[in-house]
Amino acid sequence: MKPFHFKQFIAVFIFVVTAANAQEEEQKFLDDFRGTASVTHNGISLVPSFSLGDPALLFDLKFTKGRVSFEPDMRFALEGKPWSFLFWFRYKAIQKEKFSLRVGAHPALNFRTISIMRNGVQENILESRRYVAAEVVPTYKLGKNIGIGLYYLHGRGFDDGVKQTNFVVFNSYFNNIGIAKDYYLNISPQAYYLRMDTIDGVYVVGFITLAKKNFPLSISSILNKAIDTQIVPEDDFTWNISLNYSFGSTNRKANKKRKI
Repeated sequence: MKPFHFKQFIAVFIFVVTAANAQEEEQKFLDDFRGTASVTHNGISLVPSFSLGDPALLFDLKFTKGRVSFEPDMRFALEGKPWSFLFWFRYKAIQKEKFSLRVGAHPALNFRTISIMRNGVQENILESRRYVAAEVVPTYKLGKNIGIGLYYLHGRGFDDGVKQTNFVVFNSYFNNIGIAKDYYLNISPQAYYLRMDTIDGVYVVGFITLAKKNFPLSISSILNKAIDTQIVPEDDFTWNISLNYSFGSTNRKANKKRKI
């Protein structure tokens, strides 16, 4: 695998974001554009049992046209090394008052540092591993700010490492819980089953966001606990605290970091 050309990617990414913003402002091609930039002491993956174990920068973008959205999810170690890139294409298949169904798919790159011998000298390079995945996400609203749902993701790996992943989440959410004037909490308790090739595990996880109305900054936390797992050597308990900045869209709201 060739080393990843980080500067080239950043140049392309900046161009794409600039072009998308120009379309939204001048041509009104997009119905919506928004994003979140986060900094955390411990980067946690889409699958919460996995973490970077180090401080991280996270960027989530969302470009929406009708029922279709393109949602890049980009994670970096704090020193700038890429950790993972997911490029989601999502479609809202059903949108009812109480029930909704979303489907999506993404190609992804996961990065790791490896040692190689070049001309008799040991050298560290950044290697990328390729994945594709698809998701199905039904959600049922029990009330204005309360709901339950299911999240299923199936992933395939093409390079060294895990070849098949099945990730099933039973989730709930309680949004806009008022705690003081203009301040509120979003809470999402979840339980999930994870199978990676021949090993599996059961976990519980909670997502908590503290936000202020009409203010772009929010604080969020992820708390993940293994109940019964064969997947090692990941920690039995993983947690983090993140500072998030939300931007774009005409309605600035601090959204939950987790997009399920």
